[in-house]
Order: sequence, then structure tokens, then C-alpha cells
Amino acid sequence: MRYYHVLPLLAVLPSAAMAQSVTFTEALAAAERSAPSIEARGLNLEARRAEAGAADELPDPRLSVGLQNFPISGPPAFTLNGTMMTMTRIGIEQELPNLAKRHARAARATADVTLAAANADVTAKEVRSGAATAWIDLAYAQRRLSSLDTIIADLHRYAPMATSAVEVGAARPAESLEIQQSIAVLEDARSAIAADVGQARARLARWTGETDPQAAGPMPDLSVSRLELVGSLDRQPELGLASARTRSAEADVDLARAEKRPDFGVNVAYGRRDPAYGDLLSVGVSVSLPLFAGRRQEPRIAARRLDLAAARAETEDVRRKLLAELDGGLAEYESRYAQWQRARDVLLPLARKQDGLEVASFSAGNADLLDVIAAKTRLANIELAVIDREALVAAQAINLKITFGSIDR
Repeated sequence: MRYYHVLPLLAVLPSAAMAQSVTFTEALAAAERSAPSIEARGLNLEARRAEAGAADELPDPRLSVGLQNFPISGPPAFTLNGTMMTMTRIGIEQELPNLAKRHARAARATADVTLAAANADVTAKEVRSGAATAWIDLAYAQRRLSSLDTIIADLHRYAPMATSAVEVGAARPAESLEIQQSIAVLEDARSAIAADVGQARARLARWTGETDPQAAGPMPDLSVSRLELVGSLDRQPELGLASARTRSAEADVDLARAEKRPDFGVNVAYGRRDPAYGDLLSVGVSVSLPLFAGRRQEPRIAARRLDLAAARAETEDVRRKLLAELDGGLAEYESRYAQWQRARDVLLPLARKQDGLEVASFSAGNADLLDVIAAKTRLANIELAVIDREALVAAQAINLKITFGSIDR
């Protein structure tokens, strides 16, 4: 029995020996460096940039080859000579879209680059948030496990006392059972917390790429400033993404309007005839005729304008949503912070004082061992509650800072 209290600590030694210590700063850096989603967004951004370079280039020229005026009746039927009109023809055609269309295509490509960059920023933020939350969960789960191990080890010291007291008739047999039951309850809680540690470690490994991470180092700053967060609201990636979609919609409107302007084309062709008649050179110009804009171009322009109006409305909706989430998050943070302080500054000192008084009374023979066990059990629950409340504060603070501000690293 005297060695039983060290078993919980021995259970975690193999994993602790293999674990890789990761600080909060290192977790965020590793996540940003190794996250496949960030790499995918980066590659997508490079692809859009590569496309943008060719957005306003002219279309490829066309090569045409043909046989013209081939006779199928009369004396020269099915012959390539003997008639002045029959010729083999080879030509090159080049389309020349109007400048407004080319400029609109370039603007649309630039908007696509901006949109890809905004998507990359949103993804990076999601990765930081996931890594930060996983680290916070793991750090506080480790603290809960360590605190509970200490309390269980402390309770195990009283088990031999209960057995001895029963043997000499100073205590009822049920008292020793009460101690074992209290320890068993705490062991169950420890098993649940150990599972929380494993789950949080798996989530952190997903973001950082570490095989067996262990949260280490100081906690990040948990203070929150509403003024700073509101001031950085316009720089949020979600708002940047909505603005990028608006710019894309504006480029689509310009592109639709450019369809009302005529496009041009030039062509040059060489025709080879019978040597008796000589060869020919043809040069031509073509112009598109948007004569029915009311049925073709105008409906498309109207549709793109509606898309633009929708994008602007969505941008405003994102702004209002972020502001509402910020105010709601701050209110929740303040509530959780007050609960944490109350538990830390009032409930925990009272529980420690009560535990000390019960131990002193027991030592003086004025209290039963069950009173000591009950006090220590209450202390254990309050210590875990303090850690739980601090964990909620930390999670809310980190969420607010990542969502609406920045994390000091």
C-alpha cells in the first residue's frame, strides 16, 4: 500500500519520456510551417498569379488551310488545274478583342489573385486557431492530471491510518471503506482526464506534425482589450475575403459591359492556282456586331450587377457578424474571467483553509478521519474547478485574439 500512491505517476512516465515538449509559440510556428492546408492555399495563390500574367494577352492566331472553288461538274470536274478559280489556300487569322474587354480580363485576373490571397489568410487563421486551441486544451489537461495525481497520492497516505484505527478499535470498519471509495472516485476522474490529455495531444499533433507533443513553457497572455480588437476588425481575413469577392464581382460587371463593344479580327491568306493564272493574296478585317444588346449583353450586365450588389451586401453582413461575435465573445470572456477569479481568490483559499483545519483537528483527536477525507475531496474538486475555469478563460482569450486581433509570438 505504501507504494500504491506512485502508480499513477509511473503510468505516465513512458509517454512523458517519449513526448516532445512544445511551447505555445512553437506550436503556432510549426502549424503554419507544416499545415497541408496552408501549402495548398499557397500553391493555389501561385497558380492564380501565373494565370494573371497572361490574362490580357491576345488570343492565339489561327491557321487555316483549304481548297477553294474545286469543280465538280463540267469539263474540268475533279481536277486541280484547268480552271482559273480553283486554288489551295493557306491563311492566318488573328482575333483582336476590344481594349475594354482585355482590361476587364486583366482586372478579373488581379481580383482572382486577391481572392486567392484572402483565402490563404483565412486558412492560415484557421490553422493558428486550431493549433492554439489544441495547445491550450493539452496544457490545462496536463495541469488537471498533475493536480489530481498529487491529491490522490496525498489521500493514499491516510489509508494505512484508517486500517490501523480499525484494527485497534478507534474507528469503524466502514471508515476505511469510505477512504477507498473516495480514492476510487478520484481515480475515475483521473482516467477521464488522462483521456482528455490523449485527445488534446492527438489534436495538437495534427496541427504541428509532432508525433507525441507535450505542452510546455509559459501560458500566453490572457488579457484582452476591446479597443484593440475593434480597431483591428477591418483587417480580419474574413472581411478581406468578402472584399475580394466584391472586387471580383466588379470585374465581372466590367467584363460584361465590354461585351457590348465590337471585337475585331484580321486575316491574311495565300491562294495557289494553276501557273497559267497566277497566285492570289487575300487580306481581310472582321468586326463583331453586337446589334441585339437588349437580348444578349444587357441581361448579362444586369445579372452581374445583381451579383455585385449581393457581394457588397455579404461584405456588410460579414462586418456585422464579426462585430456581433466580438461583443458576444467579450461578454463571455468577462463572465468566465470573473468566475475564475472568484474560484481562485475565494473558493480555493477557503477550501485549503478548511483542509488545514480538518487535518489539525484530526491530529489533535478532535475530528474523524472521514472529515479529513471529505475536506481533501472538496479541495480536489475545487482545485480542478479552478483549473477548468482558467482553461475556459484561456480558450476564450485566445479565440478572441486570433479571431479579431493577433497573437504575440
